[in-house]
Amino acid sequence: SGARLGAAAINAAKFVVSKTGLTPGGHQRVLRSGVVGMKVGMSAMYDHFGARHPLTLIQVQQCHVLQVKTPERDGYSALQVGSIDKMPKRASRAELFHAAKAGVPPKRFVYEFYVTKEGVLEQGTELTASHFRPGQYVDCTGVSIGKGFQGPMKRHGFKGQPATHGVSRSHRSHGSTGQRKTPGRTHKGKRMAGNMGGDRVTVLSLMVMHVDHA
Repeated sequence: SGARLGAAAINAAKFVVSKTGLTPGGHQRVLRSGVVGMKVGMSAMYDHFGARHPLTLIQVQQCHVLQVKTPERDGYSALQVGSIDKMPKRASRAELFHAAKAGVPPKRFVYEFYVTKEGVLEQGTELTASHFRPGQYVDCTGVSIGKGFQGPMKRHGFKGQPATHGVSRSHRSHGSTGQRKTPGRTHKGKRMAGNMGGDRVTVLSLMVMHVDHA
């Protein structure tokens, strides 16, 4: 079923877990490939200080290196990684040919990770949760939970309007959205009610708490 790893919590359905490329001192180090995983649930773990940390359980399965990009041929160094096998009859001829060069089935999700020359892997290499170890810090990218159309209080944390003193039927409204003649319009980026969630979100420097190699 694939191995699992636990990282600090972020609400998402699909994760791209990658390694950062700089040490705390700002020195360049080996930039390794990330992996593509699926969120399978939440858990919690206590550290050696007794502090409780919420965890996101990420399952890494059927994750392979599809293509190796080099500075000489492509202008930059990166690994193209695919995850979750796709039925051949549902893949295009281009996808089938591309995956066949790596000796793996076509993939549903494909991402690229910048790597340094020390972090280059061979085409067709399988990536599992064993790619990480507890104590490492990773960057997680995923899609936040969609919450639909929400008001400004929930979406942006507005405090709302007074409950009394002449206010009626607009207690949770955002109020005025602009001025009169000057500028005579609502500025772009004005925080108002609207669709909330379903966005690409990246959380940096999450600690890997546990790796299940089963």
